[in-house]
Amino acid sequence: MVDTVENARMTPDADQPWAELGLKADEYARIRELLGRRPTGAELAMYSVMWSEHCSYKSSKLHLARFSALPQTTPRGPLLAGIGDNAGAVDIGQGYAVTFKAESHNHPSYVEPYQGAATGVGGIVRDIMAMGARPIAVMDALRFGALDAPDTRRVLPGIVAGVGGYGNCLGLPNIGGELVFDDSYLGNPLVNALCVGVMRHEDLAFAKATGAGNKVILFGAATGADGIGGASVLASETFEADGPQKRPSVQVGDPFMEKLLIECSLELFHAGVVTALQDFGAAGISCATSELASAGDGGMHCELDLVPLRDPTMTPEEILMSESQERMMAVVAPDDVERFMTICARWDVQATIIGEVTDGDRLVIDWHGRTIVDVDPHTVAHDSPAYDRPQARPAWLDAVNADHANALPRPAEGPELAETLLRLVASPNLADKSWVTDQYDRFVRGNSVLAQPEDAGMIRIDEDSHLGIALSTDANGRYAHLDPFRGAQLALCESYRNVAVTGAEPVAITDCLNFGSPEDPEVMWQLVEAVKGLVAGCAELGVPVTGGNVSLYNRTDGRNILPTPLVGMLGVIDDVRTRTPMGFAAPGDAIVLLGTTKEELGGSAWEDVMHDHHLGGLPPSPDFPAERALAAVCRAGAGVLTSAHDLSEGGLAQSLVDCCLRRGLGAAVALPGGLDPCAELFSESPARAIVSVVPERQEALLDLCAEHELPAARIGEVTQAAELAVEGLFTLPLSRIREVWRDTVPDAMQGV
Repeated sequence: MVDTVENARMTPDADQPWAELGLKADEYARIRELLGRRPTGAELAMYSVMWSEHCSYKSSKLHLARFSALPQTTPRGPLLAGIGDNAGAVDIGQGYAVTFKAESHNHPSYVEPYQGAATGVGGIVRDIMAMGARPIAVMDALRFGALDAPDTRRVLPGIVAGVGGYGNCLGLPNIGGELVFDDSYLGNPLVNALCVGVMRHEDLAFAKATGAGNKVILFGAATGADGIGGASVLASETFEADGPQKRPSVQVGDPFMEKLLIECSLELFHAGVVTALQDFGAAGISCATSELASAGDGGMHCELDLVPLRDPTMTPEEILMSESQERMMAVVAPDDVERFMTICARWDVQATIIGEVTDGDRLVIDWHGRTIVDVDPHTVAHDSPAYDRPQARPAWLDAVNADHANALPRPAEGPELAETLLRLVASPNLADKSWVTDQYDRFVRGNSVLAQPEDAGMIRIDEDSHLGIALSTDANGRYAHLDPFRGAQLALCESYRNVAVTGAEPVAITDCLNFGSPEDPEVMWQLVEAVKGLVAGCAELGVPVTGGNVSLYNRTDGRNILPTPLVGMLGVIDDVRTRTPMGFAAPGDAIVLLGTTKEELGGSAWEDVMHDHHLGGLPPSPDFPAERALAAVCRAGAGVLTSAHDLSEGGLAQSLVDCCLRRGLGAAVALPGGLDPCAELFSESPARAIVSVVPERQEALLDLCAEHELPAARIGEVTQAAELAVEGLFTLPLSRIREVWRDTVPDAMQGV
């Protein structure tokens, strides 16, 4: 028997599985209070998924409100869309708008690696589609347990294949990202996906159901039993260490259907037959109907039995909770329905009218003529509890901060330093990532200007003017563990710097905040400190937060992941032909170190690799004026600099290696002095880069640095010799460096 609204009124004491659906007793009581009765089974299903941590941000939204206090403008003008929309949208000039966003699909990717990662890409692509934009590129930031851990061998190949398989089938270049290994992610990998799209200003769309009598149309794939309570439930709980047990909850993707959906949606927009569009993400129909209705000027009535099903035995609750992929919901004026259907048929995309926009403020859903949902959609989509959970600075943090990496034994002689460099470049986090990135198509569509392993990906937007954008994603859980405020700011600074060294102007960010259980006061403290750090850092750099994602309950068998606030930075470059690549360009070019090196080894790769994963002290101190000065120099030097590469993990040594290996050219350098050789080579002080320039432009570069009060020193030159020579310390053949750098990940993945 279907549980109707009428039956709910008549049976107020009926038992309901609210706890099994992840609701707390007080949340269930609040739902009853809002409705003035007990919920029907369908209403309970809707509230349970929409009030889940993943969908409602109930543990973080009080703190995320700080982002809205930032100026909603970029260096290029006011934001066109921001927090609260499907994705942020930025004016990049010449009538173009770019929309971009990052989201997580962590827990589903642990349970079923291929489909979890693939549908993470599919979901973020649909967010971009819903803004009226054409998706043009994706990025992924991945984190796993130790490279040699058995479960890493299980999840890494499937996740990489899922990211690549879905994106490649869509014809979207994967232009950048990260691959990081740390024991804390064992049993809880992080899969953060970013998508960027482009449109003309006039094509920008918002998901608001307006106009009583307008039709509600579901189009795309049929609804199936896969993904019932998928991301919404999986991402709102912790796992035990005995392995994944929830495969049926993971969505199943079909990238070929999504490709049709992209082209169909764009044609629908351009034909002017869509009033509003909403993607089906976490919470499925529950999300699409309640969010569209709550954002509009009326209510909505839907007939759930009209929804096309792959499994005819599905119950109304299952239909409402299903997170089946490749589905969209449109609001269409009656006079446009016929044309809408014709366009869908041309693309072989199934489309079904399931309801209409109504007067009033109710979301009403019927099942075979009987009402099973009658709610205020705002209470479903926005009135979830807002928890101000307890926060506590960890009692262990003082001891960790006092155990500083700067005090650890360090090498001073040339042979020891050479061996240290080789061990660092061979370590999983600094080694070659092409085993992963070669599975991604980085150049499909023909507009990829820079891609992995460059500091930032770059895409040409206009083929006549050569207007382009650059994107980078960055996070450092080790830094955030030592100081989440500084750690978040350092992620912001690195992402800003990675975009800037290409010659682009950083303009806005999206974020993906990955943390452990919010029910742990120490984790909540970390989250709040990271948010505060990002807000302060964005204010200093003049970049707004356009939106993003929070992923909590990243905890397995009682162990939280390292706090991992990820920042995706968007930059704009007026002419991609003036871009600055990472690798050294020509023998004889002068190598110039920009910025100030300090003794800052806390949280560093040197500390991790050379001292058995030691993690202590304080992370480097952000220097926002220096970051702005460095960015200004790199932008002014675009078209003049022959190469530029930021200094971050691994310090100067790793950056020199990267620049040499990119094109097989050597370098002869002398350390500037002032610190011991280990600190000069491996310190991770921010706001630094190494650049190269033809000798006759060296003085002009130094004058430019002086104008911006940015310290700069010529430290050597690019050489034809295939070796890295550090004067007075060591000389290493590039062939030896490349050998150890290249083999780490492939050797670990042999046989998978």
